Amino acid sequence: MNQLVEKMKKRWEVDSLGQVLLILFIFAITGITTLYGRTFTFNLVGITPETSTWIKVLGWLAIVMPAYQLLFLFYGFILGQFEFVWKFEKKSLQRISDLWRRNSNS
Repeated sequence: MNQLVEKMKKRWEVDSLGQVLLILFIFAITGITTLYGRTFTFNLVGITPETSTWIKVLGWLAIVMPAYQLLFLFYGFILGQFEFVWKFEKKSLQRISDLWRRNSNS
Protein backbone atom coordinates (compact mmCIF):
# COMPACT_ATOMS: atom_id res chain seq x y z
CA MET A 1 0.00 0.00 0.00
CA ASN A 2 2.85 2.36 0.81
CA GLN A 3 4.30 1.84 -2.68
CA LEU A 4 0.99 2.84 -4.25
CA VAL A 5 0.82 6.03 -2.19
CA GLU A 6 4.42 6.88 -3.05
CA LYS A 7 3.72 6.27 -6.74
CA MET A 8 0.68 8.61 -6.60
CA LYS A 9 2.67 11.28 -4.75
CA LYS A 10 5.38 11.17 -7.40
CA ARG A 11 2.98 11.06 -10.37
CA TRP A 12 0.77 13.85 -9.01
CA GLU A 13 3.76 15.86 -7.74
CA VAL A 14 2.36 16.22 -4.21
CA ASP A 15 4.21 16.08 -0.92
CA SER A 16 2.04 14.27 1.60
CA LEU A 17 -0.35 11.43 2.21
CA GLY A 18 -2.90 14.06 3.25
CA GLN A 19 -2.80 15.65 -0.20
CA VAL A 20 -3.19 12.26 -1.88
CA LEU A 21 -6.23 11.49 0.28
CA LEU A 22 -7.72 14.91 -0.37
CA ILE A 23 -7.29 14.50 -4.12
CA LEU A 24 -8.89 11.06 -4.01
CA PHE A 25 -11.75 12.60 -2.02
CA ILE A 26 -12.15 15.30 -4.69
CA PHE A 27 -12.38 12.62 -7.41
CA ALA A 28 -14.94 10.69 -5.36
CA ILE A 29 -17.18 13.61 -4.46
CA THR A 30 -17.05 14.92 -8.03
CA GLY A 31 -18.16 11.55 -9.38
CA ILE A 32 -20.97 11.18 -6.86
CA THR A 33 -22.23 14.71 -7.47
CA THR A 34 -22.11 14.17 -11.22
CA LEU A 35 -24.17 10.99 -10.97
CA TYR A 36 -26.85 12.69 -8.89
CA GLY A 37 -26.78 15.70 -11.19
CA ARG A 38 -27.08 13.49 -14.27
CA THR A 39 -30.20 11.82 -12.92
CA PHE A 40 -31.78 15.18 -12.08
CA THR A 41 -30.79 16.81 -15.38
CA PHE A 42 -31.79 13.87 -17.55
CA ASN A 43 -35.20 13.80 -15.86
CA LEU A 44 -35.50 17.56 -16.32
CA VAL A 45 -34.87 17.39 -20.08
CA GLY A 46 -36.98 14.25 -20.53
CA ILE A 47 -34.33 11.59 -21.02
CA THR A 48 -35.77 8.37 -19.61
CA PRO A 49 -34.70 4.71 -19.65
CA GLU A 50 -36.84 4.33 -22.80
CA THR A 51 -34.98 7.11 -24.62
CA SER A 52 -32.81 6.08 -27.56
CA THR A 53 -29.24 5.17 -26.69
CA TRP A 54 -27.93 7.79 -29.13
CA ILE A 55 -29.86 10.53 -27.34
CA LYS A 56 -28.47 9.31 -24.00
CA VAL A 57 -24.92 9.36 -25.38
CA LEU A 58 -25.40 12.87 -26.77
CA GLY A 59 -26.88 13.95 -23.44
CA TRP A 60 -23.91 12.45 -21.64
CA LEU A 61 -21.45 14.28 -23.88
CA ALA A 62 -23.33 17.59 -23.78
CA ILE A 63 -24.34 17.63 -20.10
CA VAL A 64 -22.44 15.18 -17.95
CA MET A 65 -18.89 15.55 -19.24
CA PRO A 66 -18.76 19.36 -18.95
CA ALA A 67 -20.53 19.21 -15.58
CA TYR A 68 -17.92 16.77 -14.28
CA GLN A 69 -15.08 19.04 -15.41
CA LEU A 70 -16.64 22.11 -13.78
CA LEU A 71 -17.44 20.28 -10.55
CA PHE A 72 -13.90 18.90 -10.43
CA LEU A 73 -12.50 22.43 -10.69
CA PHE A 74 -15.03 23.71 -8.13
CA TYR A 75 -14.24 21.05 -5.53
CA GLY A 76 -10.52 21.43 -6.16
CA PHE A 77 -10.81 25.16 -5.52
CA ILE A 78 -12.98 24.76 -2.41
CA LEU A 79 -10.67 22.13 -0.94
CA GLY A 80 -7.44 23.99 -1.70
CA GLN A 81 -6.16 21.77 -4.49
CA PHE A 82 -6.95 24.01 -7.46
CA GLU A 83 -3.38 23.98 -8.79
CA PHE A 84 -3.34 20.17 -8.98
CA VAL A 85 -6.88 19.98 -10.41
CA TRP A 86 -6.19 22.66 -13.04
CA LYS A 87 -3.01 20.88 -14.17
CA PHE A 88 -4.84 17.55 -14.24
CA GLU A 89 -7.70 19.06 -16.29
CA LYS A 90 -5.36 20.61 -18.84
CA LYS A 91 -3.49 17.33 -19.24
CA SER A 92 -6.73 15.35 -19.63
CA LEU A 93 -8.19 17.76 -22.17
CA GLN A 94 -4.92 17.71 -24.10
CA ARG A 95 -5.07 13.91 -24.30
CA ILE A 96 -8.65 14.07 -25.60
CA SER A 97 -7.64 16.72 -28.14
CA ASP A 98 -4.68 14.61 -29.28
CA LEU A 99 -6.96 11.60 -29.67
CA TRP A 100 -9.37 13.57 -31.88
CA ARG A 101 -6.52 14.96 -33.97
CA ARG A 102 -4.94 11.55 -34.41
CA ASN A 103 -8.27 10.05 -35.53
CA SER A 104 -9.07 12.90 -37.94
CA ASN A 105 -5.67 12.58 -39.62
CA SER A 106 -6.15 8.85 -40.30
